[in-house]
Amino acid sequence: MAKRDYYEVLGISRDADESEIKKAYRKLAMKYHPDRNAGDAKAEEKFKEAKEAYEILSDASKRTAYDQYGHAGVDTSAAGAGHAQGFGDAFGDIFGDIFGMRGGGRSNIHRGADLRYNLEITLEQAARGSETKIRIPTMVTCNTCNGSGAKPGTSPKTCSTCDGHGQVRMQQGFFSIQQTCPKCHGTGKMITSPCVDCHGVGRIKQHKTLNVKIPVGVDDGDRIRLSGEGEAGVNGGPPGDLYVVIQLSSHSVFQREGNDLHCEIPISFATAALGGEIEVPTLEGHAKIKISAETQTGKIFRLRGKCIKGVRSHSAGDLLCHVSIETPVNLTARQKELLQELEDISQKDNSRHSPRAKSWMDRAREFFSE
Repeated sequence: MAKRDYYEVLGISRDADESEIKKAYRKLAMKYHPDRNAGDAKAEEKFKEAKEAYEILSDASKRTAYDQYGHAGVDTSAAGAGHAQGFGDAFGDIFGDIFGMRGGGRSNIHRGADLRYNLEITLEQAARGSETKIRIPTMVTCNTCNGSGAKPGTSPKTCSTCDGHGQVRMQQGFFSIQQTCPKCHGTGKMITSPCVDCHGVGRIKQHKTLNVKIPVGVDDGDRIRLSGEGEAGVNGGPPGDLYVVIQLSSHSVFQREGNDLHCEIPISFATAALGGEIEVPTLEGHAKIKISAETQTGKIFRLRGKCIKGVRSHSAGDLLCHVSIETPVNLTARQKELLQELEDISQKDNSRHSPRAKSWMDRAREFFSE
């Protein structure tokens, strides 16, 4: 009996794309599958016919050969070997995207877990860069069994349930679902004589000391990645990474904002009124700033380039000095007398000597008069 045209079998046009071919085949496979048509020889033949057509048309090279030479251009001797195998091939391709698996099963080799370590450093360490040691707990490969989990002199045996694949296929009606082997838990191996040190896990918990280089300009929350310093992989998998998260400790003088630093500078009443020169601290030592006469509390003096050069910056930040006028305390009788004399003189021309106070009082009177 002559074979039907594959496009006719699937009920699609010759210019159908891959998704249309798959959709048509899935519809026919669901309709004629032997599990849904037990004892129906005609349905089984239609299923085999649809499967054969799908195998040819879903393969780009085979489809090209079929379009040029017809059935003579493709070898279909291996097609239709049996409905159980055909079902696995058919639905492994169609439902593989949904369940995330293919005929080969899943790999038993897993990458080690990444680790996080919070490292607290000072502002000076962040500004200049430094090197420090940290001690972390981690999972490392067991030296006794070299990660196999088996007692020295023995070796893991192939799991008899999944034949070493790590996956088993569960049949539910006409659906076939692949899942992790319940006996070996996906490893494909059974350890009959476990290692006495790691108890068959292949990894043990240890503490290790690492050198961490802190780059110049790191900021709070920045991460330093140490490749391969995480937990050891499973079944020969690569190790994970260690992420060192920077946390800046509070500073007694400076507050950081990006690459800039802020500090509060107390000055005397006389210096604020008459002006002068004072010393201010910086990360490199001391610097001098000139206080202009009649300086008020809250005025900011900026020292450019006296701060931190960030990791991703081309220039250093600025030091912003916030002036705070300090009220004198523990006055002597003579100091009190002089201050009272100054106050009496200032009151005679208050608008001239205290313009802010006068303008504030004027606004207050306007507010209460409304």
